[in-house]
Amino acid sequence: MDLDKLTLIKPAPTPGNTEWFRHDRFGMFIHWGLYALAARHEWVRYHEQIKTADYEKYFKHFDPDLYNPELWAKAAAGAGMKYFVVTTKHHEGFCLWDSAYTDYKATNTPYGRDLLHPMVDAFRGQNMKVGFYHSLLDWHHPDYTVDGCHPMRNNEEYIAGDKDRELNRYVDYLHNQTHELLTQFGKIDLLWYDFSIGKTDRFPGKGKNEWRSEELIAKIRALQPEIMIDDRLEIDQDIKTPEQWMPREWVKVNGVPVVWEGCHTFSGSWGYYRDEESWKSPEQLIIMLIDSVSKGGNLLLNVGPTGRGEFDERALDRLSEMGKWMKHHSRSIYGCTQAPLEFKTPDCCKLTYNPDTKRLYIHVLSWQFNKIYLEGELARHVDYVQLLSDASEIRFQQHNEETVELNIPLKKPLGCTIPVIEVFLK
Repeated sequence: MDLDKLTLIKPAPTPGNTEWFRHDRFGMFIHWGLYALAARHEWVRYHEQIKTADYEKYFKHFDPDLYNPELWAKAAAGAGMKYFVVTTKHHEGFCLWDSAYTDYKATNTPYGRDLLHPMVDAFRGQNMKVGFYHSLLDWHHPDYTVDGCHPMRNNEEYIAGDKDRELNRYVDYLHNQTHELLTQFGKIDLLWYDFSIGKTDRFPGKGKNEWRSEELIAKIRALQPEIMIDDRLEIDQDIKTPEQWMPREWVKVNGVPVVWEGCHTFSGSWGYYRDEESWKSPEQLIIMLIDSVSKGGNLLLNVGPTGRGEFDERALDRLSEMGKWMKHHSRSIYGCTQAPLEFKTPDCCKLTYNPDTKRLYIHVLSWQFNKIYLEGELARHVDYVQLLSDASEIRFQQHNEETVELNIPLKKPLGCTIPVIEVFLK
């Protein structure tokens, strides 16, 4: 079968521009807020059911004196990331920019300055696309009503106050802040909302009707027509966002492949967590990136900066290791997608494919003894083979139409966490 006639999955078209996104594949998530001072999970208010007055100490002491967004952007670019998404406001309600609609913002802390504008400038300076995460929840706003995800869900006195709260006033606030974010920072490439809430036995949910999602999306599209919007307004738009799990195959909606991005942490927390120990190894993280692209998806990998405004050394170490791998292997990530369905994946490997260059990439997860066999339809298309890290030839024998034998080095190449074999197809 001719190469051009093989089955290549392509996602359904969307309202926004996903072309750059499907090429770049790798981005940085940043969760930063007052919870960095607590240093024990970004949901610390929820888990410990902390009252607003008691949480105020973090606002009064927030002073990230070592904040240097240029260093953040360089670390992200050095790791091979091509875009970033930052929490403009997480569930706690604290805003990183000088919003006209609240006093609960960075400019009113001891730090006293806008944090978001210099961050956007720094990442754009590294030729990275800009994404804003914005929480639909807000545990600080006076009109935000109690739900199953609220810190005060067990405080009967606070719950009784819902009779005086008007959720629609909060939703006006949500829409107004979205307008600020889309008009004060230039072109925004991605808007990442989080999240709609299901109802419980005690509380109603909050979803597309409560957020006035159709109205909000229309406003967003009018302001920035090419922007990408995630799926958490309860109306699917441009991307699906599986969180903290790896899909077994290309993500589909009603059987149709879609643009998707898995979002993951280095450890078990999104925000800075001083004592968290469940950190993923660089090898795990690289495999997660490969696995995502092999199924047509992106990886958005999170960093939770400290209360002084620095990236955790554990995060920097992993970003550095990923950067070392990407230096020699990014060709197997950028512009790549799932291999043609007719291609059989060799044992202990994952495949990515660049449809523009007609090159297949074999990511060898477990280095094998001397031989890797390419079988079936794939064997019919092998023209030239090399190790991607140094462009050294991999010799092969075409035993028959159905089998190609690759003669790989006995020893795993030095410095290659996950070696990649580049196959030029004919």
